[in-house]
Amino acid sequence: MTLKLPETLRRGVEEEARRRGVPKSVLIRECMEAMLRRKQRRKLPTCLDLVGDLVGSQPGPRDASVNRRYLEEAVLAEHGRARKNSR
Repeated sequence: MTLKLPETLRRGVEEEARRRGVPKSVLIRECMEAMLRRKQRRKLPTCLDLVGDLVGSQPGPRDASVNRRYLEEAVLAEHGRARKNSR
């Protein structure tokens, strides 16, 4: 693998590797591993992660989540309920 680094970053890597007494490749590998570990710890759960056990558990048509007709029917039904409650 070849890395092209800006001059200031390259010098910083060389100085830190020299200070620690390790090859540049070791320093870069350690930094990349640390960054990836931090990123994995920060990973927030997705909506699917949170409700995954509920997916497919509700009765209804199989295409309810992608068919606009069901959304339109639900919105119209809710609109009708809202009008009755506002009187």
